[in-house]
Amino acid sequence: MPFAPVNGQNIYYEDTGGRGPVIVFSHGLLMDRSMFDPQIEALQGQFRCISWDERGHGQTADPEHCAPFSYYDSADDLAALLKFLGVDKAVLVGMSQGGYLSLRCALIHPDVVAALVLIDTQALMEDPELLPHHEALLKAWMEHGLSDDMAATVEHIVLGEGWSGAAQWRAKWKQASPINLGQSFATLALRDDISPRLAEIKVPTLVIHGDKDAAIAPERARAMFKALPNALWVDVPGAGHASNLTHPEPVNAAIQAFLNEQH
Repeated sequence: MPFAPVNGQNIYYEDTGGRGPVIVFSHGLLMDRSMFDPQIEALQGQFRCISWDERGHGQTADPEHCAPFSYYDSADDLAALLKFLGVDKAVLVGMSQGGYLSLRCALIHPDVVAALVLIDTQALMEDPELLPHHEALLKAWMEHGLSDDMAATVEHIVLGEGWSGAAQWRAKWKQASPINLGQSFATLALRDDISPRLAEIKVPTLVIHGDKDAAIAPERARAMFKALPNALWVDVPGAGHASNLTHPEPVNAAIQAFLNEQH
């Protein structure tokens, strides 16, 4: 299995190879690189698609240890992974947490960013009305394991209602280690508000958001969209927080059209 030893991490990644323009996919909290399988399947004939498991997630995670980190550290990981793979510049596609790190990568490593695709994400800190509920859920999860009722709540927050593929993700969540859950959530909860810096990000940006997102209200994403100098907005009707996973057809079409304009 391919791992990249960068920044003191052992980053798991997958790379379709090929000579086309490079896209790198960064997943959301509680997810892993496979959440972008529908996009990679649709785009790999035209683009070189790289996906990776971030700190505390998937096959990058050490179940026994997860040192404190910030999304700037994750942005450094992404830039280092691209360097490791010999990639000078890439389109960064990020969903939720993956968007947080992709935005920060555009701020601190602008030379590696050709364009951004930001899916169900925001530039603000966590919604103060939602944070206490998420903290209580996490505390119970870490202390007692993920009950079926808690799994249903997480499913609603992340995947929306009634998606047919939810069972495999519930199974993955039940395997998550408390140390990785706790540190990953701390990183989420303690991140900074980068809204004042969005005007620095000049690259073409596609903002995609599910109109039924229960984790990040669409108006929060719209505020980010309005502050970005060179951005396009696409709604995904009926989609919750992981619109690329649950509603791949409209998301893939939007990404394909956007990328065709860039190349």
